[in-house]
Amino acid sequence: MSSAVSDVMSTPVVAVLDKASYKDIIIALRQWRVSACPVLDAAGRVIGVVSEADLLLREVGPEPFTGPDRSLRASGRRGERAKAAGETAAELMTTPAVTISPGASVADAARLMYERGVKRLPVVDSSGQLVGIVSRIDVLSVFTRPDAQIRDDVLRQVIAGDFALDPAMFEVTVTSGIVTITGQVDSYDLARQLIGAVRHVDGVIEVRDRVGHRAGDAPKATGHIVRRPA
Repeated sequence: MSSAVSDVMSTPVVAVLDKASYKDIIIALRQWRVSACPVLDAAGRVIGVVSEADLLLREVGPEPFTGPDRSLRASGRRGERAKAAGETAAELMTTPAVTISPGASVADAARLMYERGVKRLPVVDSSGQLVGIVSRIDVLSVFTRPDAQIRDDVLRQVIAGDFALDPAMFEVTVTSGIVTITGQVDSYDLARQLIGAVRHVDGVIEVRDRVGHRAGDAPKATGHIVRRPA
C-alpha cells in the first residue's frame, strides 16, 4: 500500500570514482545533465556525494573566508577550505553520504531529505553498493496518483483488507488527494487506527475524519481538549 524507495528511485545512476578529477566530474555532470552524483570507492560502495556547489567552492577559492562570518566558515565546519583546494572527487565530495535502503518507505525518504537538507539520496543495498538514486521529485511523485486509485486503496486495502470491515458501511470521497471518510466503528481506538492507516495511503494529502464510534468508548477527560468528528 505504501510505496517503497525501490518503486520510485531512478536507475542506472551516474556516479564517479573517488579518484575522478575535477574535470572528469564536470564532464559527467554536463553529459548526463545532473547537478550532483554519488562518489564510489574501488569496491563500488558509496562514500560521498559531489555536487555543483562543491565544485564551485574550488573555483571561488579561500577568499570568501575573510568576511564577517570568517570565524565560523574558517573553522572547517563543513570542510570548505579542504574542498577549495581539492582536485579529486574524494577531496571535493560531501561526506559521509546520506543514503537510504531500497526497502525504506517513500515517507522515510522524504523525512530524511527534510531533516538532512538534501535534494537526493543514493540508494544502497546492505553491503553499501549503489543500486539507485531518489530525488525530491521522485518522492513527490506519489502525490500525482489519480483520486480513483487512492479511493480504491482506502476501500479495498485499508477498510476491507487491513481492518476486515465492510466497505459498504463507509462513504469515501477523494478530491485532489484529500480523503473524506464517513462511517461508524465500534471503538474510539479503532477509529483512530483506521484514520491513521488512511493517512499512509500513497497520494493522500489530507484526511477529513467523519468516522464515529460508541460514545461510551471515548477517552476520559484529562484536562486536554478532545476534538470530536463532526
